[in-house]
Amino acid sequence: MSTISAMGGIVRRKEDPSLIQGKGIYVDDVKRRGELVAVFVRSPFAAATISGIDASAALELDGVHAVYTADDVRHLGPNPAQVAVGTLRPLLADGSVHHVGEAVAMVIADNRYIAQDAADLVFVDYEPKDAVVDLKEAFADTVQVHEGASNTLLTWHGNAWWEGVIELPDPSPGIQAAKERDDTVVVGLEMVNQRLIPTAIEPRAVLAEWNSGYGSVELWTSSQIPQAVAGAIGVAFGIPFNKVRVVAPEVGGGFGVKLNVYPDELLCCFASKDLGRPVRWTETRREAGFSSTQGRGWIGTATITGTRDGKILGYELDAICDMGAYTQNFTVAIPLLGLFVAPGQYDIPTSYALHCVVTNTPTTDAYRGAGRPEAAYYLERIIDAYAREIGMDPADVRKVNYWKPDQFPVTTEIGLTMDSGDYEKNLDALLDRVGYEDLKAKRDAARAEGRLLGIGLSTYVEVCGFGPSALAGLGFSWAGYGLPTAFNGSGVVRVQPDGTCTVTIGTAPSGQGHETTWAQIVSEGLGIPMENIEVRHGDSVDSPTGVGTFGSRSIAVDGTATFEATKRVKEKAATIAGHLLEAAPEDIHFADGGAHVAGSPDRSVTWAQIAESAYQPHTLPEGVEGGLESSVVFSPPNATWPFGSHMALVEVDPETGDVDLLEYWATDDCGNVINPMIVDGQLHGGIAQGIAQALFEEAIYDDVGNLLTASMLDYPLPAAESLPMFSLDRTVTPTDVNPLGVKGIGEAGTIGSAQTIVNAVVDAVSHLGVKHIDMPLRPKRVWQAIEDARN
Repeated sequence: MSTISAMGGIVRRKEDPSLIQGKGIYVDDVKRRGELVAVFVRSPFAAATISGIDASAALELDGVHAVYTADDVRHLGPNPAQVAVGTLRPLLADGSVHHVGEAVAMVIADNRYIAQDAADLVFVDYEPKDAVVDLKEAFADTVQVHEGASNTLLTWHGNAWWEGVIELPDPSPGIQAAKERDDTVVVGLEMVNQRLIPTAIEPRAVLAEWNSGYGSVELWTSSQIPQAVAGAIGVAFGIPFNKVRVVAPEVGGGFGVKLNVYPDELLCCFASKDLGRPVRWTETRREAGFSSTQGRGWIGTATITGTRDGKILGYELDAICDMGAYTQNFTVAIPLLGLFVAPGQYDIPTSYALHCVVTNTPTTDAYRGAGRPEAAYYLERIIDAYAREIGMDPADVRKVNYWKPDQFPVTTEIGLTMDSGDYEKNLDALLDRVGYEDLKAKRDAARAEGRLLGIGLSTYVEVCGFGPSALAGLGFSWAGYGLPTAFNGSGVVRVQPDGTCTVTIGTAPSGQGHETTWAQIVSEGLGIPMENIEVRHGDSVDSPTGVGTFGSRSIAVDGTATFEATKRVKEKAATIAGHLLEAAPEDIHFADGGAHVAGSPDRSVTWAQIAESAYQPHTLPEGVEGGLESSVVFSPPNATWPFGSHMALVEVDPETGDVDLLEYWATDDCGNVINPMIVDGQLHGGIAQGIAQALFEEAIYDDVGNLLTASMLDYPLPAAESLPMFSLDRTVTPTDVNPLGVKGIGEAGTIGSAQTIVNAVVDAVSHLGVKHIDMPLRPKRVWQAIEDARN
């Protein structure tokens, strides 16, 4: 049965049958004749100089083809896709190492077993040095990560940033004056937003094949950004972009860790070119903790100055942000993204200083939410502490300070424009649904019985849907590094001669359901059944325009491009159908898999008949070009600003500190919705990740930089069985920055959830004197906080 999709309706995912049956094609499923395997020799030290490398024993093993060091690849320069701040990352360690796991040499062999044996035989002469892991120590510059350079790369200030491109008023004097008033309250907390290890189901994988005959290269890689990887290869090897093809087939999860161009992608291309054979590298789970990027890693103090009736007169955030040993694509921009949303949904004076500091640890970069979960955590935790200090309900404090609907569009102090919002309506919808007053009564009754129930509330706003393209001019994209991509998206809609449709998009999904969502857009626009629409993605040759999938931008940018392309195809199809039916194009209506004349449903043609005519020029009306397709590049005029309200009910065991998550509710607003089921799925995953950060996930390093949580035995992940069923709902406040009115939802759950859990746990034990507990809220930490308060 054919399915004509309507946007806004629940449609089961087109991509799931092949994925569920194990028939999807991932990098490891792609085979090439004569391929070789790469394994990396990695540093066991977080800080050391390299006095020498002896690969002679490794090279004597049968099946070993090469061992490459920095001397062999130095001519390629550093990784071109990284922010040019601080010491740039060489493709292989060059004279020194700066974190455990940094790649020192690359071994190429017939298979993985030989390559690993050979890697173990490579002798590297290290001279260990002092390492710095603690953020405060790094900020103090007592030990320098990169010799002769300050550990602080830059500081994002709220009053003057980006080299004067945007000048902002300094709100600090006003906040200071408020602090000195007798009728104000000042509440401050130092809080840790711990470092996390992104853990996709599919580790990263690379297969490179250099074709010397054509002077071209093809790279298969599990990436969120194939176009940017293609650009980096062209820049590094000095070859035309039309000689580079990068394919990201099915990708088993990204979450930001695959939003990077990695040295191993470039090194495998180099080895393939040098040896004349395809070269494969597949990351092990343990390597993922050392060689790929990590997320979060802030320590900071949030302070609110306000009146006793809940009016916030100033919000200050001073934080040290861990960059790791090097920067990569967006490393120093992640705190800036946090700064964009640091004031949240509130019309409040603000002041920030976010210090970007290097340490002897792997690089941090985007991880689901990318700076926005961190900012929301600090703000929503300190608002709760402020509400508790003045004895107001935390929901009421938030309402007092919200931007009001009639104030939109709002220009924030940072100089950005927030498109639309109705925050109080969204919060009230959540409070009504959970029965907030009854819930508080339930908590209080339990407390009277000695049980520790707690209610956690938080609200958030995020900036996403990137662009706007104008940001590229400020360096917020690979265009800033000389790569041929900026913040725009593309959609190509082609109706084939048989009436089926092929849609090619500029995004590279990693499980988000793009094939279904995009098919819904085109199906509704053209009236072609969903099963007759094929959505293609992830190939830099098919989709040269686009920057991939990240920042909850796909539907707002590339989805809009496809929507506009669909409209253009429909206009041309109406002209052709009108010619076939001897009617004016404006009288043509599309429905039921074809077109008919308005008021005369018996005068109709199918899409196959329209398409057949489109590819038979002699049947077309005069002046109409053959073919039936449209390609649109969309450059958004602004970002979008989704928002929402989350609440949790928890119970704390006073004897063990164990936290039991009893209920979780969320009311989010991402503008118009294409597929509610996919939106709910995105929220489920995001909320699970935020809860995991709140309760148990943490990348732990010892004092000399060893990662103590490198295995999944030591790094717990959330499982469905450990979470309650989430109760989800929505309000709808469309944006006007794209014709679909969509905003984005991929990161909302993560941005809203961690502080919701911590607020709930602190609420459960606040009457005992506990004011704050740092994440993750492991039982021992919660128990200790209770004991400290009691004593």
